[in-house]
Amino acid sequence: MEYQQSKLNRVKRGANRASYDVEKINAILDAGFLCYVGYIYDGKPITIPMAYARRENKIYIHGSTGNRMLQAILKSGETSITVMHLDGLVLARSGFHHSVNYRSATLFGQLTKVENDIEKTEILKLIVNQMVPKQWDSLRPINEKELDRTLVVAFKIETASAKIRDVGVNDEPEDYNTDVWAGVIPIKQIAKFPIADEGKPKKMEIPKHILEYYEENKS
Repeated sequence: MEYQQSKLNRVKRGANRASYDVEKINAILDAGFLCYVGYIYDGKPITIPMAYARRENKIYIHGSTGNRMLQAILKSGETSITVMHLDGLVLARSGFHHSVNYRSATLFGQLTKVENDIEKTEILKLIVNQMVPKQWDSLRPINEKELDRTLVVAFKIETASAKIRDVGVNDEPEDYNTDVWAGVIPIKQIAKFPIADEGKPKKMEIPKHILEYYEENKS
């Protein structure tokens, strides 16, 4: 299944790297937990990084009830969201052909405010567990005061596109015989060993799910 191409989501520059495949785009979204949300505030364009979670064809973000970005996008009723993963530095024989390997997805859609406290709690659980699986169940329960101070927004993905570069150097033909090193430096985000907070955590065993996350992401 693919998103229908339109003037809004069609990739023009580097169209050979574009994908509109829903599964590929969802895989890019599920591989991370930070997105970039664009909005207009007082006539000025601003982009803000936000934690997110995906469920089916919706992205969920949250913040304080006074968050000006969330209030602005709710007022406009729509926005765009981008997720990007850096996979490598592509070092060419000339500065012109330096590039990066990456996976990115740009989403377009409509927004609604999540009002129901049970649904809000479930979504906050999704966002926390998007960062570290199984983390939510190890926490104290969220209380009514915290829920009242939290604004949760649902973003329905109406159309989207991905752009992926996963190849090596692409130099000018005449440059391949020059005495300049070229290649790719792979880039990967890794986890280091967990550091306990002060107080009781210093004396506690690190939870199993946190150690599992470390082992799966340490290299």
